Amino acid sequence: MKELTTLERRVLDLVDDDAILTDLATLVAIPSVGGGDGEVAAQQWCVERLNASGFDVDGWEIDVAELSADPDFPGAEVERERALGVVGVLPASAGDSSGPPALAFCGHTDVVPPGDVAGWSGDPYVLRVRDGRGYGRGVCDMKAGVVAMIAAVDAVRRSDARRARPLAIHCVSGEEDGGLGAFATLRRGHRAAACVITEPTAGAAIPTNAGSLTFRIEVPGLATHGSQRWQGVSAVDKLDVVQQALRQLERDRNVDVPSEFAHLEVPWPLSIGMVHAGDWASTVPDLLVAEGRYGVRPGESVADAREAFEQAVAAHAGQDPWLREHPVRISWPGGVFASGRLAAGHPLLAQVTDAVTQVRGRAPEVRGAPYGSDLRLYAAAGVPTLQYGPGRVEQAHAVDESVEISDVLACARVYALLALRAAVAAT
Repeated sequence: MKELTTLERRVLDLVDDDAILTDLATLVAIPSVGGGDGEVAAQQWCVERLNASGFDVDGWEIDVAELSADPDFPGAEVERERALGVVGVLPASAGDSSGPPALAFCGHTDVVPPGDVAGWSGDPYVLRVRDGRGYGRGVCDMKAGVVAMIAAVDAVRRSDARRARPLAIHCVSGEEDGGLGAFATLRRGHRAAACVITEPTAGAAIPTNAGSLTFRIEVPGLATHGSQRWQGVSAVDKLDVVQQALRQLERDRNVDVPSEFAHLEVPWPLSIGMVHAGDWASTVPDLLVAEGRYGVRPGESVADAREAFEQAVAAHAGQDPWLREHPVRISWPGGVFASGRLAAGHPLLAQVTDAVTQVRGRAPEVRGAPYGSDLRLYAAAGVPTLQYGPGRVEQAHAVDESVEISDVLACARVYALLALRAAVAAT
């Protein structure tokens, strides 16, 4: 492992741990649940934070209606009237600043709802640091990554490094339900030679993501009085037929798994998350609506994934006399998370591996992730991208969501080293 240069050590020393914790507390205090006022407020905080640090800031009102009409729009699962795009650019201090940034960091500020607040050990929107861990909604997914990437590039700014290339910070919203913010950022023309998304990765570098789709299945039945149930057809009972098809489909799709995903028990899971049926206790329900999550395999198109799902359900349901005559209806609401990957052999993975090794003393594992993220949008736009960030995905969306503070501070230094090396590479 090569020695750090004097400038690299200086930049690492300039990463401000106190500022990271202060920023994290401030950002966690903003209840930025998708579709709410807090979602815009969190993005506005990013505008003010980047402005205060001397970045050239592009903060713009996203035309949600116009963006949603784009044929390539990645979908959404919540209603929103407003969305704010935020990009901060640290220009070159020497050389040409007219080209795209040498490196961008991307993080989302929206969060999922806290769920049953009674299950939390404290207010979800107050950062609590206990035994080396920070607790609060969004602290892992992914406000820790956001404040760490800002602190990292700010450390480069405050150093005496002669930056030959610009650096960029992309703060986005709407990631949790589709990727509206990243889509708007790329559509506005913001690009970089490479991008690191600061999602929680448990110390691993993630150059490839599977995707995910939200499905809706409507199962028909035949209503009658509950006291005469044998004269009707319960849509609840017919869900069993559909479930058998889904279980077999999941088994069939999880064979011949690529090595990057071999650590996962089920790399492309399929699960039902919501079920609604009936409108009266003593009536046999004539409709059941189930919604769930369906994994998209790496390299598989969204169209092919949907076709496989629809054919599997139709084939199995066709063996049931009732469903053969009254077909199940399938639709695809919500976000569209295609798979995405960093091209094999791209130097970004080696650069991240080297920076992690020098900061943390060990190389990161290289793994694939089974969930969708903004990586696929950047990759599709021609920006080589991978994920590396503080926290573990099992803490994301959890009650008492938490992140290890030392992990946040270490990741900030990894980002600072990456940013410095990218910015000065041409000198």
